[in-house]
Amino acid sequence: MKNTNGKRVELMAPLKNYKSLSAVLGKADAVYFGVESFNMRMYSDNFKLQDLNNIVKTCHDNNTHAYLTTNVVIYENEFPLLDQILDKAVEAEIDAVIIHDIGAIQLAKEKGLDFHISTQANISNSRTAIFYETLGAQRLILARELLLDQIKEIKHILNKTEIETFVHGAQCTSISGRCYFSAETCQSQDYSANRGKCIQPCRRKWRVYDDQNNEFLYDGVFFINTKDLCMIEHIPKLIEADIDAFKIEGRMRDPIYIEETTSCYREAIESFYDNTFSQEKVKNWLKRLNKVYNRGFSTGFYLGLPKGSEIQREFDGNISKYKKIEIGKVLNYFPEKKAAKILLTSGKLMLNDEIFIIGTHTDTYLRQEISSIQIKQKKNLTETPFVSSKKERIAVGIIVDNPVKKNDKIFKLQLQ
Repeated sequence: MKNTNGKRVELMAPLKNYKSLSAVLGKADAVYFGVESFNMRMYSDNFKLQDLNNIVKTCHDNNTHAYLTTNVVIYENEFPLLDQILDKAVEAEIDAVIIHDIGAIQLAKEKGLDFHISTQANISNSRTAIFYETLGAQRLILARELLLDQIKEIKHILNKTEIETFVHGAQCTSISGRCYFSAETCQSQDYSANRGKCIQPCRRKWRVYDDQNNEFLYDGVFFINTKDLCMIEHIPKLIEADIDAFKIEGRMRDPIYIEETTSCYREAIESFYDNTFSQEKVKNWLKRLNKVYNRGFSTGFYLGLPKGSEIQREFDGNISKYKKIEIGKVLNYFPEKKAAKILLTSGKLMLNDEIFIIGTHTDTYLRQEISSIQIKQKKNLTETPFVSSKKERIAVGIIVDNPVKKNDKIFKLQLQ
């Protein structure tokens, strides 16, 4: 069975910076990102407002939709800045803004901007959905706390407004991220989750004492540390539910994570449409997703209320057995040869190894396999010597698929 509304589902990837944009072009149908104000990931790199025209143009030149997040609570004195940001969004021809403050929605409407209602609005029923449809929203990002059957009901009742749901990434232990825990523990609204500045205290160990029974309910346990959402094995069900857009969470993640998750979900979606979706493929996608940052996987609320097993009680962060290891840096790039001279500072390189070349102060992001190795005049080598100290560092020539810059760093994912 194919998506009954006749449209293919849209895959949305998160952007942290220009490197992550390079990582997903050609893989995602759309990207979403924030500028330095008014988004729910204020601790991410975020883009400068003056970058907006270039970002949108790059996306549109690559047949990719661009969505700007402006989805925090807005206070009275902040409307002049929001007005400036939305004017810039109009100038850049942004495809839509993601928003939920009613005053901000009204301002976006006055400027003729398409707008999507953020999950912060906690749309959990058809009456609320119809309200926002009547208000003029092009898309509703539903509350994360809905069962798949509830999502189907809301979609069935809507007339033309699209729905979007998250399919992968971090989950908040609170209601669609609407939480005061961070602000309370810091005793300051400067760290409010509702303003995009959550410090994630739910990821810590906590002790909970029951003073009536004089006992600890939890004694130094990560008891509210939710596992990450992962719906890749259920992509057919979600497409058949007529969900219009799948969103990957991760605007705080590095480009390796963003590219790999986007690639896996792109393949899963295409496999559904060409009738090649299989459990063997699911197994491979899960293996790849386990190699990048994750807290363990859960199906969230889609298939039923989450159980205790969907809390990661043992670790507060990444449980992947693979780590990103820096192994060198770029010394020079030779455009006529499409080659780079690199300084290998740790480990070794072999033919067919996968490497990542990532800029520290540049926008470089390149993922590729090693197809050639040259050391001094020795060509066609199959591997380099092993480097374990500064004295053993080696200059190595390799072919690169795209331009890189001096001092761009080189990484491998290695099993720890």
